[in-house]
Amino acid sequence: MTKTFFDEQEQQSLVKATITSKYFDVWAGIMTSTQDNNARRYGRMGDKIAYIDLFAGPGRYRDGSMSTPLMILKKAIDNKKLRARLVTIFNDKDSKNIQTLENEIQNLPNIQTLKYFPKTYNEEVGGRIVKMFESKKMVPTLFFVDPWGYEGLSLRLINSVVKDWGCDAIFFFNYNRINMGISNPLVEPHMKALFEDQFDSLTQIVKKLPPQERESQIIESLCQAIKGYGTRFTLPFRFKNVDGTRTSHHLIFVSKHFKGYDEMKKIMHQESTSQLNEVASFEYNPRNLVSSQQTLLFQLASPLSELKDSLLKTYRGRTIKLTTLYEEHSIDRPFILKNYKAVLSEMYNQNKIQAVGDSGKPPRKGTFADHMTITFPN
Repeated sequence: MTKTFFDEQEQQSLVKATITSKYFDVWAGIMTSTQDNNARRYGRMGDKIAYIDLFAGPGRYRDGSMSTPLMILKKAIDNKKLRARLVTIFNDKDSKNIQTLENEIQNLPNIQTLKYFPKTYNEEVGGRIVKMFESKKMVPTLFFVDPWGYEGLSLRLINSVVKDWGCDAIFFFNYNRINMGISNPLVEPHMKALFEDQFDSLTQIVKKLPPQERESQIIESLCQAIKGYGTRFTLPFRFKNVDGTRTSHHLIFVSKHFKGYDEMKKIMHQESTSQLNEVASFEYNPRNLVSSQQTLLFQLASPLSELKDSLLKTYRGRTIKLTTLYEEHSIDRPFILKNYKAVLSEMYNQNKIQAVGDSGKPPRKGTFADHMTITFPN
């Protein structure tokens, strides 16, 4: 399977790598700036950030394209600040993959300029690695997990890294394998490790659901299980198969902080293959199809008119700053700040709301600034 997959970089893999790479840029910038501005607070923890990939693969596809590990390392080599701070750990249980990856790393131009040379391991991901992460206080870490199916993937694994400040996770969720595994008693321990407290109710619910609603429920249950570890922001991005007829994977983002959630949402918005009324599908579909099925967690096909109605109902009689409103209302919805500004500007022009800036001035025509305070009618 590994050799076939890495023979050629499919567009799906490129989109996955692009999303991860783009987020790494944003995340690394935020982490290093925060460390620089709070050097006394973070002390020795303030001179390192980390990228960990436990299912790293060989580093390149047969066509020569870089996979995620080499893309991340190249970014670090090209950035003076990252060269001095980034710690990278790459693991794969396939010894041939690790040997190939080590050779590719050695051949990267200027790899020797990194202060911390990449570490590679050849281990199977399981309880020992989880316990190790759980016992350590992590430096700010971006954690990427892309298993072939479900073996090694667990909520404890994700939380073992995400528990600490500045730590976010991105994991690839093989929907086809997990969809089949939910009702397979032979792999029940793996499913329980992934869904934990949600597993028993999920198995009963999905029996009665048609395929599209079944997918929605599985993703909803997974996101709720992740949030069961504490305050977590979760963001799924769906991948359709080549024909665009069914789901193959989901990329799931996990963070404790709204800033990371918002930045990843903007990236996924850009990488979506379709939009409805400037609201992204949060989906890669080779046929650019917009699904008519609305998920429970993400009403991906919601037009902006529904956003207007929701704002009027939710904030009836309230006065609130735009930034606060956005952080409150946008969670588990597909709208980005651009959508809120467009809707609120239109509502203001229609005299449906009142709005003033910090200086007491109303919005300028065609704009709606971050510092606006909005008053909704009773």
